[in-house]
Amino acid sequence: MLLTFVRKNEIVQARWEEFDLDNTVWVIPAARMKMRDPHVVPLSRQALTALEQLKPLSFGSDYLFPSLSSIHKPMGLSTPNVVFERMGYGGRFTPHGIRATASTWLNNRGVRANVIERQLAHVERNRVRAAYNRADYIVAMMQVWADFVLPDQTASIVVSPQAPLCDGISDGILTTVRATAT
Repeated sequence: MLLTFVRKNEIVQARWEEFDLDNTVWVIPAARMKMRDPHVVPLSRQALTALEQLKPLSFGSDYLFPSLSSIHKPMGLSTPNVVFERMGYGGRFTPHGIRATASTWLNNRGVRANVIERQLAHVERNRVRAAYNRADYIVAMMQVWADFVLPDQTASIVVSPQAPLCDGISDGILTTVRATAT
């Protein structure tokens, strides 16, 4: 949830078949989305690493997070809340709070609201605008967020004058996040 800022039920019920690791995307089917539209989540380097580490821990289950009682069922929907409680965040921070935190952090850095809203799977009511709002800048935004929350490498950011992600960066976009090992 931290690296993708998806809703709790979307991660709890996530299945391995939804992940295209070669193309670094997670496609959540419409049936599991709040607004009943499929949702594409670009996967950062950190998310790919986490998935690689998680795979053997799912014991061959179809689910990323199988239930303790059966690998044929996902973990309970309340499990993330229990984990946050046990980590000491009870009453102060919730799994859903990750979404608000990501949105606030990205908004405070000048990322355009429509870019953030698209990745939060908030529906664009204008169908034409929605059709053109599937650009590479969302991929860059997700990597910038991941580099903030789990800085595993230094990133160099290339600014291009195409499809603006942020206001005030030469009307440009973060198009390339190139990593170099630290």
